[in-house]
Parts: sequence; structure tokens; C-alpha cells
Amino acid sequence: MRNRYLLLMDLPLLVVAAVGAFILRIDFLGVVAILPIVMRYVLLALVIKPPIFVVFGLYSRYWRYVSTNDMLTIAVAVGTAGVTMTAVVLYGVYSGFLQWFPRSILFIDAVLTLLACGGLRLSIRILGERASHQPPRTPQLHRRILIVGAGDAGAAVVREMQRNPGLAMQPVAFVDDNPLKHGKRIFGLPVFGPVSALASAITQFRVDETVIALPEASGGMLRSLADVCRVQGVPSKTVPGVVELLGTGVTVSRIREIDISDLLRRPHTSIGTMEHVAYLAGKVVLVTGAGGSIGSELSRQIAAAGPAHLVLLGHGENSLYQIGQKLEDGSLPTRLTSVLADVRDAERLRHEFDRYRPDIVIHAAAHKHVPLIEQNPTEAILNNVVATRVLTQVALATNVERLVLISTDKAVSPTSVMGASKRVAEAIVQQAANRHRRAWVVVRFGNVLGSRGSVVPLFRSQIEKGGPLTITHPEMKRFFMTIPEAVHLVLMAGGVASGGEVFVLNMGDQVRIVDLANDMIRLSGQLASEIPIVFTGLRPGEKLQEALWEADADVRPTAHPEILQITEQRAIAPQQLDEFLDLLHHAAVVDDRQALDSCLRDIVPSYRPIAGRTTTISMT
Repeated sequence: MRNRYLLLMDLPLLVVAAVGAFILRIDFLGVVAILPIVMRYVLLALVIKPPIFVVFGLYSRYWRYVSTNDMLTIAVAVGTAGVTMTAVVLYGVYSGFLQWFPRSILFIDAVLTLLACGGLRLSIRILGERASHQPPRTPQLHRRILIVGAGDAGAAVVREMQRNPGLAMQPVAFVDDNPLKHGKRIFGLPVFGPVSALASAITQFRVDETVIALPEASGGMLRSLADVCRVQGVPSKTVPGVVELLGTGVTVSRIREIDISDLLRRPHTSIGTMEHVAYLAGKVVLVTGAGGSIGSELSRQIAAAGPAHLVLLGHGENSLYQIGQKLEDGSLPTRLTSVLADVRDAERLRHEFDRYRPDIVIHAAAHKHVPLIEQNPTEAILNNVVATRVLTQVALATNVERLVLISTDKAVSPTSVMGASKRVAEAIVQQAANRHRRAWVVVRFGNVLGSRGSVVPLFRSQIEKGGPLTITHPEMKRFFMTIPEAVHLVLMAGGVASGGEVFVLNMGDQVRIVDLANDMIRLSGQLASEIPIVFTGLRPGEKLQEALWEADADVRPTAHPEILQITEQRAIAPQQLDEFLDLLHHAAVVDDRQALDSCLRDIVPSYRPIAGRTTTISMT
């Protein structure tokens, strides 16, 4: 409805409100007796109220989508008009323009005006929504959707489905564990009962699909809900976890199939919202390895925290371009710059740091694939050790406030060159932090689900081909965490650092790779017996199980229950580290594997390289 028509409709409503106030205060015959006074008051209302409504924007809004904020604006506008009317009426009584005037009429008129003008605008929305919610011409094409969770996420999903019939999704009911909601209606839909009644609700409402709108639910809960839906023969989808939703909202477009990261999702903790990464706001933040799996998620979450300038530094052209495009498409107000550079190039790195003067550096660039690195050990030293040393030297020269090194559980009692190289990188950052009193820290965690080259994409590809799934050993176990969860905790740890600490993310219990594989097979809609699993034997440098800290480490809690601080005995005296780093660098440059291993053992005495063995066992 055009706002000029709305103004024309408001005018008679203002007259009705004014006259109605007199009728309610006196009576109809009494109004007739003082009709001249009534007419003068109506004239004042028509002269005073519309201009005030114009000032408050009551004729410059699209009332089809009126919100609670809009209704509050109407109330303020009517209140302002009422105060103005009171002042004018008092002056009119004093001047003789209004000889006799009951003061209560002013209050009654304001209430009636609020009801009339607010009701008119609310009716526009109601009529508009009813028009868009007309039954579809082909209702059989609309899937009947049951929403698990009647909180903010569930309500947002239903609201969008109702507003957009083109989605062909017809929400029919909720289930929710809040007993206060049972038997109530939300957006016209009944809250059937608790989540435990999911199977009954699916049957009673003839559900075609369920949407699990519980961003804070643990992986175990999602697993049980998905199993119920599978038994009932109904597909299930979910909204992303609460950390994935940082900086965004719940919409139908975010609904997706349940995947393995959902089943391993950690229970949500109340500590860990955006205020804990507020130290990033207004700062210049540089991320190395920004195009990688961890680096790209770091970039997304840092951008949502509102830095003044985000510099994405990476060596891979395509991956760096892709994350840059994703962040720019998000319409974030943060200034964004992509720098294509090798972190090992000291001169180039120094030039870029002098150019952008970062306040905070998150160092995610690293080689990480254990078997590949065992075949190319010199690259691990150059990229994981030498590059970290170069980075710390340049960061010191440009007065970087905070530096966070992302490390790995493979650095604990390492059995691979990759793990040993990351342990040396930890020592480099710790030495620089302690020597120069900088708030630089190490954050160590285990495997992340879905990172490039990890087991999850491999299993997914193998399942699509019909198998077999290849696993090195039936007792192989690993710590797992989703990428968004790990990154969020990394950024939080960076904020509580004072300098030189090693923080470890609480990874929970280790997960058997066999169990992970079976979960992925079930999620694909197939039976475990339909996809063969083949055990190929341990590869060079691999362990059956990982650890997050050394056996003699001192482990202490921090302000966040998911972040631990550990203190381990130094592998080497600080004054000797620089000398051994020079020797290690030289061994890598000349590709001397024997000297390289010797230097690693000198720096990291717990380094025990092991050779893999290959045996093949099949399981179907």
C-alpha cells in the first residue's frame, strides 16, 4: 500500500479517535451539546498529528513487513502527538478557544489513536501474509516439514518457509523439550511435545521431512534424532552449529544434510561468544595460509569480529582467490586485502609487513600431511620451521602485538618429521615471546573434520565410488573437532594470552577411525555391510593414537573450560636453539636427511621416528 493512501486512511481514523474519546468520556448527547468544542478539538488533531507522524517516518515505511520496532515507533509518535495536543489544549483553555474541556479526553484520544493507527498498519501485514499463504495450487508438491526445536532457530526457519511458498516446504508442527511450550502455537503451528515424541509426531502429522533446528545440540543428540528419522523412513536435515552461525543468521538456505561434523559436534558452552574475540575489533589482522581449510575459516571468523583491516596472505593462488571472493560476497564492512606470497621469503614478508603494519598475526601456514612429508622432509623444515623463524623475526621488527601459532597434537612425542617440525616451530615462537615479552602463543589441537586431504573427504569419495574404504589399522584413533569450533577456540586463546604459553584445545575423547567410517556409510544411506573396509597398515611416521601433551606436562584450566594451558619441559636451552636452527636449515637446504634427523633429535629429544609397515586386512 502506498503511503499517501495510508495518510488518507489515517485522517478519518484520527477524527473517529477524537470524537470517540468525547463519547467515551461523556455520552453521545453530551457530545452534541458541546459540538463546537468537539469540532475545534478534531481540527487541532488533524492539524497537529499528521505532521508529527511524518517526522517519525510513519509514511515512509514498507508496512507489509511491520516489526516490533516499527510498532514502538508508532507508540512514540502517538505519544509525542499526545503531549503536543495537551500543550495546545491547555493553551486553548487559557485563551478561551476551548471554554470547557475534560482533561481525561486527551489520554483516551491518545489510546484510541494508537489502536487505530497501529491496528491499520498491522492489518496491512496480516493481509499481506495471508495473501502469500494461500494454499498452493498443487499442494502435493509441498513437503510437510516437522521442526525439531521451537527456539529462535526453529521459529526463524518456520517464518521463512511461511513467507516463501516457492520453497515448497510446508511446516506442520514443532517438537521441543521445553514443557512451557507444549500445547502452545508458534506462528500458528502446534508444539506437539518433547523431542522424545519425534517418532509419534512424524506419524501423526504425516511428515515428509524433518529439520533439526538445534544449533547448540551435541553430536550425540543429533545422532539419536537422525537415527529416529531413519527408522521412520523420513529424511532429516539440520541447521549449522552455533559456531558456524557466528556473524550470520538461521535461514532456510543454511539448512543442509546432516554430515559427520554434526555427529561429532561438541556440546555448546555458554562461554565463547563474540565478546571473547573483541580484541580483534579495530585491529589490522594478518592470516598466513589464509587459503587453507583452517586459514579460510580463521579469515571468516576474524572478519565477523570487525577488524579495521584483514590481510589474507597465502601461497596458493586459487585458494586465496576463493576465500577473498567469499568474504567480499558477504558484504562485511572490514577492509580486505589478499597478498600472494611465500611466507618463507623474508624480503617479501618484510615488505608486506612494513606496508600493512599488522597488529595481530595468526600463523596457519604449514605442511601437514604426515606420509607425504616423510617422503619430502626438507620441505617440512623449510615451510614449518624456517618460515616460522622468518615470520617471528619480521613480526618483531614491525612490533606485532599478538602472534598465534597453530600447532598440532602430532608435535607431542613426535614420530614423524611433520610432528617434529611443528614442535620446533612451537619452540621458536615461545623463545621469541619470552625473550622480547610479547603476547605470542602456541595453540595446539588434533584433527579437524573435513580439512583438505583429511580422512573425511577421502572416505566420502570412496563411498561415492562404492568402496572400499581404506583405513591403516583397526585400532587407529584420533582426536577430532569441527573446523569452526577449533578456529573459534584458537581465536579465544589468542585473546587471553600474556606471552609464551602453550594452549591446548580440549578435544574430548579420541574417535576410532573405523567408527567414523561406519557413521559416514550410514549417513550416505547405505548399510555398513554394503561398503567394504580394507586395512592397509601403518604408514611411515604414523601412530595408533595421539596425545595432546607430554606425559610430564603440567596441565591447568583457563577461564574457558574448552581451553587448557600446559607447561612442558623445554626441549633445548634457549641460547642453543638459534645455533641448532642454523644447522637444521643447512641440512634441509643440502637435503641431508641424516643430518636433518640428528638436528631434530637435538632440538626435540622426544622425537622418535618410526618406519611404517604395510599389511593388508579386509573387512566387509
